[in-house]
Amino acid sequence: MFRFIFRRLVQVIPVLFIIITATFFMVRFVPGGPFTAEKAIPPEILRNIEAHYGLDQPLGRQYLNYLGKIAHGDLGPSFKYSNRSVNEIIADKLPVSLELGALSLACALSVGLTLGVLAAVRRNSGLDYLASSLGMLGICVPTFVLGPLLVLFFAIHLGWANASGWYTAADRVLPALTLGLVYAAYIMRLTRAGMLEVLHQDYIRTARAKGASEFRIITRHALRGGLLPVVSFLGPATAGILTGSFIIETIFQIPGLGREFVNSAFNRDYTLVLGTVMLYAGLIVVLNLATDVVQVWLNPKLKFA
Repeated sequence: MFRFIFRRLVQVIPVLFIIITATFFMVRFVPGGPFTAEKAIPPEILRNIEAHYGLDQPLGRQYLNYLGKIAHGDLGPSFKYSNRSVNEIIADKLPVSLELGALSLACALSVGLTLGVLAAVRRNSGLDYLASSLGMLGICVPTFVLGPLLVLFFAIHLGWANASGWYTAADRVLPALTLGLVYAAYIMRLTRAGMLEVLHQDYIRTARAKGASEFRIITRHALRGGLLPVVSFLGPATAGILTGSFIIETIFQIPGLGREFVNSAFNRDYTLVLGTVMLYAGLIVVLNLATDVVQVWLNPKLKFA
């Protein structure tokens, strides 16, 4: 297992390097700059500002200096928030996005796994058709459509939840549902397909022949193999939940890192864009690695694939 993890970690380094390099040059070639404003800045002041942040140096020198700062864990100062570093902004905003992601993932897993198992056990029943229909609906409806619909119904008409903000427990309900239900649909379909395949295996028939209860067969024998497709999906799903929070945080006015990333792109805040991209890229790589490790734990044969 250690050698397997080590091989995956070695592959991470060039991936992150390519992402950092591509993002650095892409943001620099975008028209405009962090100090572009409706009211023109006098050239002398603009030159002093650029010299202060090192933007007057050749692009190659700026790139090397930035890599040197990253090696020491310094993501640089923000160009739009005076006296604040990118490290401070990420430390302030990231917990909100992580909380939203954790709540959404918990919603997706609880709803998706429950409906998927029930649909597989009650195959071709009314419950199976209802769960499959809800799953298809969840896949077809994007979050930027589902979110306003939930706000219109539950917040405006019924008044059961708040439409925006991140202050009380009621503020968490609609954003977590909006982001979680979409992925619950995928998890439900994967769980149903995986469970149906496992329930027809010989060892399940043997367990039934020995007189094991249906609950024991499902929980002790079928779930481990039936959840393999779900485990392989959790890495990309968690990454999608984190990146999908950009839209959710904007719709529900949540002060998280996703919303800050959108604002930094509009403001041409180079360092904040780069820092956020690196953070999310690192999280995605770590989550995919964790998914591979769990898959190998569930099925050791994959270690040699």
